[in-house]
Amino acid sequence: MSDELKRKAAAAALEEVGGGMRIGIGTGSTAEHFIRLLGERVRGGLDIVGVPTSERSAALSREEGIRLSTLEELPELDLTIDGADELDDALNLIKGGGGALLREKIVATASKRMIVIADSSKHVRHLGAFPLPIEVVPFGLGSTERAVARVLETCGYEPRLSMREGRQDPFITDGGHHILDADLRQIADPNALSDALLRIPGVVDHGLFLGIAACAYIAGGDGVRRIEAAR
Repeated sequence: MSDELKRKAAAAALEEVGGGMRIGIGTGSTAEHFIRLLGERVRGGLDIVGVPTSERSAALSREEGIRLSTLEELPELDLTIDGADELDDALNLIKGGGGALLREKIVATASKRMIVIADSSKHVRHLGAFPLPIEVVPFGLGSTERAVARVLETCGYEPRLSMREGRQDPFITDGGHHILDADLRQIADPNALSDALLRIPGVVDHGLFLGIAACAYIAGGDGVRRIEAAR
């Protein structure tokens, strides 16, 4: 059922894609539905160019016959369509479950608009039940992890941190970084937490996407809802 809902959300967002657009292409299971649906439209004659947010999304896009470019060639995009691990009513997001949060944020902020696609289980009242991914550089990893724990404690959270594992040990992002997952249960002040984490030298970025998404298509048992971000 969840897979069907993800596809419905992706199909709804696809209606916002027009010919000639420069599209940021997200990463993750919901984004993969969008890529496949976009591929069908491209093979039917839709002329767009995509900028993928991960090597995995790039490979699937090529399989689907989608023409790809980079932010070096296209520094400004019309639209990014991507999934989320959590989103609240203000369309603040947690992303990074697939490990591509840095590229996802760079592409999303290079776009005029970001559209989120998700099934209704991802729509929450408060962010934080999904562990917050924090992307860190390998150099000085132990020191950075301790600094992150101190910041979390200062912000009022119990510092439950784990190093993400993958096929490599630990997990390595497309940019060559590692990911610490912070189990925070509930994030009381996302903006304050974001600012505090970004002041740590070894932190590259984190999975809080605040004030970036313009709208969301959320699919549930009663259909697909479109939510606009309050501005």
